[in-house]
Amino acid sequence: MTDKGLRLHHETTAGCYADPAGTAALSEMFGYSQTGPEGTVYFLSRPGETQYLFDRLDRLPASCDQNRAWNAATVFDVFAATLSEHYAFFKERNLDWSARVEAGRAQVSPGMPERELFEVLSTTLRGLGDAHVHLSAEIDAEALSFEEPHSRTLELVAARARAEGQPAKEVERAWRRAYRDDILQVILGGKGRQTANDRIFWGFVGPRIGYLNVVTMGGFGGGGSLEKELSALNLVLDEAVSAFQGADAVLVDVTNNRGGYDLIARALASRFADQKRVAFTKHAYRANGVAPQAFYVEPSPRARFTGRVYLLTSDVTVSAGETFTMTMRALPNVVHVGTTTRGAFSDVLEKPLPNGWMVKLSNEIYLDPKGQRVEVRGIPPQETLEFFPEDDLSNGHAKAVRRLAEELPR
Repeated sequence: MTDKGLRLHHETTAGCYADPAGTAALSEMFGYSQTGPEGTVYFLSRPGETQYLFDRLDRLPASCDQNRAWNAATVFDVFAATLSEHYAFFKERNLDWSARVEAGRAQVSPGMPERELFEVLSTTLRGLGDAHVHLSAEIDAEALSFEEPHSRTLELVAARARAEGQPAKEVERAWRRAYRDDILQVILGGKGRQTANDRIFWGFVGPRIGYLNVVTMGGFGGGGSLEKELSALNLVLDEAVSAFQGADAVLVDVTNNRGGYDLIARALASRFADQKRVAFTKHAYRANGVAPQAFYVEPSPRARFTGRVYLLTSDVTVSAGETFTMTMRALPNVVHVGTTTRGAFSDVLEKPLPNGWMVKLSNEIYLDPKGQRVEVRGIPPQETLEFFPEDDLSNGHAKAVRRLAEELPR
């Protein structure tokens, strides 16, 4: 931090290099500060969000101010060191990273073509099965990326694409369309609402049984900023939750929620809260001597429903959909129904590589209110119900929701 602005460097045992982000982007990430213990200072994107604690240095490490020429071999070394030093779950995911690195390094030479290097890095990550691990690059004006399905249901959808000889992305898009069409026509009987940039569906699944389905924690058409996203969410929830007043129960469905912002997840959960409660805590991997940061769910000052709530999840439920699940599980009026969530809670730590590529990884350890780790294993339901049976992937969800609603006590 200088009078010229902010600069961020990434230092590993394989070398140090500057982040391409400028002052404006870094200020958005570290725009607020608050005093920590013993004179330390935490930086965060906004009050109440993830705290970043930096150690003050008198000067940058000498290697960070050097203009170094990077090649395929040194980029591979930085990639390997970055995962070694920051990724938190090799043991839990049963992957021998040292062996992977040794095998990958044997295939790398300084002047090898970029596409070959990208394939080596992808192979090194393959089998990790983490929804928050991602590698991306632009080579010859073509965008390349590596990530894995990391969910039984999504793997079944991908297998269907292979069997039909169709592109996997097109088949998954068709599967998502069937999911949304069934919400409107089968679950809500053609009388529901589809709103917030098609991310929220709500209505009644039966007499006095409310239904709310949220497919992402964000992207509601609010214009990009979190404040605008919250505003768009609140407009929908004001109407929906008000309509649910007097209902016997409300089903809150995140069976196909792909994540987003934890802040949005907590704001959504606040509409069902009766009092302030600890939702979860988290800390960074190797955060020696730093206490876990606690996050809370508090009653919203706007319309709330504090009657019986049934939270619906599946193995597709991931990321902020899972922190929402954990937050809702802290509420005594909530019953969790479905199958175990995917097990990818950590915020994505983005690490640009020195050649301009990007690797994303999980480096946060989330703990539920009882202090139990939830990464990898996911959150098991209190009552099991399969929403995406293998023999009815496209329509099983709606049938299961209707069946559940019919069986609820009035």
